[in-house]
Amino acid sequence: MQLEFNANKRDGQGTGASRRLRRTGRVPGILYGGSATPQSIDIDHNELFQLLRKEAFYSSVLNVNLDGKKEMCLLRDVQRHPYRPVILHADFQRVDATHKLHQKVPLHFINAEVSPGVKLSGGMVQHVMSDLDVRCLAKDLPAFIEVDLKDMVSGHSMHVSGLTLPAGVEAVLHKGEDPVVATVIVRGGKAEEEVVEVAAAPVAAPAPAEKKSEKTDKR
Repeated sequence: MQLEFNANKRDGQGTGASRRLRRTGRVPGILYGGSATPQSIDIDHNELFQLLRKEAFYSSVLNVNLDGKKEMCLLRDVQRHPYRPVILHADFQRVDATHKLHQKVPLHFINAEVSPGVKLSGGMVQHVMSDLDVRCLAKDLPAFIEVDLKDMVSGHSMHVSGLTLPAGVEAVLHKGEDPVVATVIVRGGKAEEEVVEVAAAPVAAPAPAEKKSEKTDKR
């Protein structure tokens, strides 16, 4: 999936120049990587703000229309105002169509409600991972990866090796690793029953304090 946005080349550098740029409704940014030199850019704030509301903008190959010339890139970093809905800066990395890139892709979980672990056992699906590191060419980069939970049973887990990845996409893992993506846990298990029993057990009343003997004042 590819999204497009417009940008202009900018010459002003420094905090003062960036502040003046933001007052005009533009966001300072940088486009770097590849064989070309890093290029300072600015983007319309409203356009960028709306694009950042789309999940795919964070993981897809983007087309930046830079003064009439299009380049492929990836969003690498966004700086936001601590409490105002304002974008302060954005970093983009150029993409080479002939080289594999490394990117985090969000996971979309489906069919949890029809899985045996949920429908028959009354279990609850727990998402252990929310995204996955992948390696692929720019043309093969997916906006997301579907995780089908229809066969999940209680007490079982799905690992990265059980995912169906799109053609040309491989998971980036350390040697020998196969992390858990999702699992089904059953509520009301033995551990929970023990907690309920402890909570329901009567609490013994405290022993009455011994009365101190009163001393008679002999005068």
